Amino acid sequence: MSAVSTLKITSRTLELAELGHDSSMPSVQPLLEPPYAVGADIPEEISAGVRWGKARNIYPYPMQESYSRETRATELTAVVLENEHVKATFLPQLGGRLWELTDKATGKALLHTQDRIQFANLALRNAWFAGGIEYNIGTRGHSPTTCVPLHTAVVRTPEGQDVLRMWEFDRLREVVFQIDAWLPTDSKVVLVSVRIRNPNDKTVPMYWWSNAAVPQSPATRVIAPATHAYATDYDGSITRVDTTSFHGADATWPINNTQAVDFFFDIAPEERRWEVAADADGDGLALISSAQLRGRKLFVWGEGVGGHRWQEWLSPSDPGEPRRYAEIQAGLAQTQFEHVPMPAGASWQWIEAYGNAGLDPALAVGEWDAAVAHGAQRVEALVSEATIAKALSDAGRWADLPPSEMVVAGSGWGALERVRRQHSTLDWIDEAGTPFGVETLTADQVPWLELLNANAGIVEKPFEASAAEVPNQPFGGASSYVRGLDWEDLLTAGRNASAEGAFHHAVMVHARASTSAGDQSVVASLYRQALDGTFVAGEPLSAGSQALAHRGLGLTLIAAADVAGGLAEVVAACAADPLSRELLIEAMTLAQDNGAPAIALDLLSGASESLAGLGRVRFLEAKALAALGEDAAAAAILTAGVEVADLREGVNSISELWLQVCPGQDVPAEYQFSMK
Repeated sequence: MSAVSTLKITSRTLELAELGHDSSMPSVQPLLEPPYAVGADIPEEISAGVRWGKARNIYPYPMQESYSRETRATELTAVVLENEHVKATFLPQLGGRLWELTDKATGKALLHTQDRIQFANLALRNAWFAGGIEYNIGTRGHSPTTCVPLHTAVVRTPEGQDVLRMWEFDRLREVVFQIDAWLPTDSKVVLVSVRIRNPNDKTVPMYWWSNAAVPQSPATRVIAPATHAYATDYDGSITRVDTTSFHGADATWPINNTQAVDFFFDIAPEERRWEVAADADGDGLALISSAQLRGRKLFVWGEGVGGHRWQEWLSPSDPGEPRRYAEIQAGLAQTQFEHVPMPAGASWQWIEAYGNAGLDPALAVGEWDAAVAHGAQRVEALVSEATIAKALSDAGRWADLPPSEMVVAGSGWGALERVRRQHSTLDWIDEAGTPFGVETLTADQVPWLELLNANAGIVEKPFEASAAEVPNQPFGGASSYVRGLDWEDLLTAGRNASAEGAFHHAVMVHARASTSAGDQSVVASLYRQALDGTFVAGEPLSAGSQALAHRGLGLTLIAAADVAGGLAEVVAACAADPLSRELLIEAMTLAQDNGAPAIALDLLSGASESLAGLGRVRFLEAKALAALGEDAAAAAILTAGVEVADLREGVNSISELWLQVCPGQDVPAEYQFSMK
């Protein structure tokens, strides 16, 4: 092959599960995040970061939870960067995932991937899939954009370098992120520049982690320039440990870990930022960056039954040929429990580089300090600090170059945000390099755009003449959600008042409310106003909005300890929208979590056959039966087989229920998902 570098827009056909529709329910409930106890040996910087910046919920993003385990051949847009050393394939429609990275000298795949993508409940929005290098922003967890298309284009620089650019507006932190990837002609590494811009007039908590899934064999060893790490093995604690002597074993070999563990390497400030996963030949991914991406992590599933089950669930393989993987990761903070303060108006940029470490296998498996020293030498030979510095300089010059060719359209939320900020006279970014075109607006954004346009130039104060002269324009409702006090002002202005506007206002306040009795009381009154209030203009609440208003009121009452009243409202929600999968599952779950399994079964009796047959619903039925003492009926459901497509990571409820209703019988392997 001639010594050239190419960027090719092509396609890739994969067996892909159907993601399904976004949930209609606003994501107002708290994030399901386990509490962690920070040990006494953890530095105050980390402890402070753990205490600050947590997102209350994932609102305004909707959940992605209607997928199944069924797959079909699906053609996806792929962008391939290739030279004589490396071939890299990106999938812009799946969160910009770097899906494949091949070292041509050895022919080895440096990333764990598969030909069948299964979604599972591991992300902030539920749906997630394993493999490749994933880019995560916002808060701890797999990103809200991990399963959706990013805006994607090719940028051609004055030097003649073709750059793959992907970008999106993050609705959680209200920032814009941008990923530029390129492959110089003689480079043995793919270079990636990440830029985040905060257009807000306040500091925002920032989080970024690039997560690389790497093949794991019995010989795989992970090396980083640190003697210790901050570890959590999913027991609720964070402690500082020696990774070469963890629970009596050298944990830098993933196979030595009996259960799932996170190791955040404690790398000294003066050390270069890198991490390597080397196989028996010394080959494997080197994850290298400029200094701003300070954190490095090793994640292992563990060698227990649950860890193996999770990997098979995420990466199905042929019988007898299990495909194991670990993850090496790089982030802005020391650990993933922290957020980093990003000042108002700030723009951050750094470089990541991915290639084959090519270690000497004898040195890679040797004494730790010698292995680290050797790794550092090979990393410098692969991509020097000077090369990284030049790449950062180049990326800075190219960051605002306009796209030469559009490839994939992302969401319309960035375009709406621009109009919203113009309406509210708020600062926004320079879109020259990352345009959010009006052509990206869809039915999700149109009602909100119409609300802005209908109120353009109107003074908000009701005693101003310009406000009095404007005719009523009641808000007609929307199937999507937004947040912000300026939106709330528009919805509560008399000229826009409507039942649908009152419902959306209640949702916005609910999403930002604290758990205090006072806040919950306010939220409850807003939902009641939407349900029962009289409005001068506009239509009454649609059936769908009525159901969601009852649901919101129910959540609020339960949070305020009025369990009976709250459950009555979620039952009313299901009655108002009997075909809603999401409402039924949530209502049955709430009933059981609050000691009312009979209500769960009553809800099921009124459900359609298609809903009653869903794996999650069948499991909830079995759980309710067991709670009512009908163990035989519950056991019959489990022994017949239940597959819960969106089983949550770390939840052992199926195996626990089996042990309860099938005493003396071994838990089937397909039900064993324990992380411990």
